[in-house]
Parts: sequence; structure tokens; C-alpha cells
Amino acid sequence: MPHARHLITTVALITFFTLLSAQTIWAKSTINTNWRGLAVKGYDVVAYFTLDKPVKGKSAFSHKWNDATWRFSSQEHLDLFKASPEKYAPQYGGY
Repeated sequence: MPHARHLITTVALITFFTLLSAQTIWAKSTINTNWRGLAVKGYDVVAYFTLDKPVKGKSAFSHKWNDATWRFSSQEHLDLFKASPEKYAPQYGGY
């Protein structure tokens, strides 16, 4: 009987750690990104607030935040985002 208990414990531990590692591997980012890791498909999120329209960001004005790359159309917009990213980032990570 002790052998069976040891076998059950071993199988339970293997199952637990397998599920734990799978959850880590398949965990989604908190920000919705495209295959290149760009948030909101590379659009300038600050422009929605300041210009009231979508504006494509430039790679020269990029910033890494929350495991995503954010692009902006100007240094000013980049600086505004860096100062308060939660204000400009889409709610619920853009999902």
C-alpha cells in the first residue's frame, strides 16, 4: 500500500507542475498586441485624446510598457504617455 500512495503522490505532483507551467506558457499579455508586439496596431493612443482621430505612430517614437511596444506620432505624445500611461492606454488592455 505505501507503494501505491507514493505513486499517487508522484502522479499528482507531476500533474500539478505540468498544469502550472502550461498556464505560464499560455498566459496572455495584459495588452492586446499584434504578432510584432505592437499595441493598438501601432497607432498613437495619445492622438485619440489630443487630435480626436487615429494617427499612425512612428518607430522613432516608441516606448515599451506592459510587455507591449507603443508608438507615437511625436515626441510630445510619447512624453505624455510616459507621464501617465494608464490615462491613454485602452481599457481592459484593448481586448
